[in-house]
Amino acid sequence: MPGGRLTQQDRQQIAAGLADSLPYAEIARRLDRPTSTVTREVMRNGGPTAYRPGLAHRSAELRARRRRPAAAPTPRPSGRDVEALAEYEETLTTVLMASGLPRMAARVLTCLFTTDPGSLTASRLAQRLGVSPASISKAIAFLESQSLVRRERDERRRDRYTVDDELFYQATIASARANQQLVEIARQGVVVLGPGTAAAARLENIARFMDFISESITRAAEQARDILRTPAPPAAPNHHPSPRT
Repeated sequence: MPGGRLTQQDRQQIAAGLADSLPYAEIARRLDRPTSTVTREVMRNGGPTAYRPGLAHRSAELRARRRRPAAAPTPRPSGRDVEALAEYEETLTTVLMASGLPRMAARVLTCLFTTDPGSLTASRLAQRLGVSPASISKAIAFLESQSLVRRERDERRRDRYTVDDELFYQATIASARANQQLVEIARQGVVVLGPGTAAAARLENIARFMDFISESITRAAEQARDILRTPAPPAAPNHHPSPRT
């Protein structure tokens, strides 16, 4: 898998692929790059509809000049590679943003996901992400509204923000309930617009579709809930090739 930063020509090929409506995986294959590299590049530079290769390249050059000289990677207590973990966290943040999360909320969620306890205080989150407490507070408020984090008090009466397996179930159920609200509103529109009209028929079709989706999501979440409560089997060890010299 090739390393190194994207070149200006790479970025022009990405723009051409987006213009042809190619999926990120296909663009990455043509560049002989990981899909995550292309996804991250596009999402940090305006998304698929606003990506401009020249601006993206200049932004990358500015980031490289601002970046401080990196110290030698130091393993975390668990023996993890700091650089590999940082790259993974950036990729996960990009994917969460692509799913609809605001950038800061995605960064907070990534930080919690990749912390072994799955729980951090607001001050610790601000320290790890290098942002203000106000930014953390706003991101947490959004994540709580989506049932994606849970607030707890520790023994020192500090608020801690937690992610765990049960939250995936709760967030899925919350999504299904949001769909159900759309069903109810669509059917109100049927009454207002008058049965038999084209607009009413359109809204009724939306209501039927979303009703089916909502019921299916809820049923699947209930059936799959035990998966979140069952310990995963130990993963096979990864054997990474030696870094290039």
